[in-house]
Amino acid sequence: MRYNKLIFVVGVFFLVALVSAVHAGEYKIGPGDILDISVWKNPDLSKQVAVLPDGNIHFPLVKELKVEGLSVEELEDMLIGKLKKYVPEPDLFVSIVQVNSMLIYVIGKVNKPGRFAISKNIDVLQALAVAGGLNAFAKEKEIGIFRKANGKTNHFNFNYEEVSEGNKLEQNITLKRGDVIVVR
Repeated sequence: MRYNKLIFVVGVFFLVALVSAVHAGEYKIGPGDILDISVWKNPDLSKQVAVLPDGNIHFPLVKELKVEGLSVEELEDMLIGKLKKYVPEPDLFVSIVQVNSMLIYVIGKVNKPGRFAISKNIDVLQALAVAGGLNAFAKEKEIGIFRKANGKTNHFNFNYEEVSEGNKLEQNITLKRGDVIVVR
């Protein structure tokens, strides 16, 4: 019995580690995030850095690096390439200590409008729930999602009445960093 519990616990830890690794590869670094960069056997090059509003970090020897939009793995590869000039065979590890860049905004006729920090991907219905739901004056059929990408703003319509009845569920899109939901 004890052996089965041990196997179960080990299996759960393995599954959690696997899921975390997959999500870490998907996550893109953004302004405000706190990163821990550790260079093995080199404490002078091991430090925590904040991603600045312009998407850059400052790191010894390599000075300023644009990291916004990179995955952890991409940043590790970039740092290894830059540090090779100064450190023979650099062995480093980058981790995200704190996610501060995953922000969405919900404005208009909701009970708690505002800016919300999210720690995982959420959809429109979940964001409306975080904002306290629609208030009594909201027009359920007139909700818009605004998303900036590559200097262009895209607009998506969301009909709360249809989606909450289980129809046209494709409107319930997964939100991305910086999305704005406007409830009329």
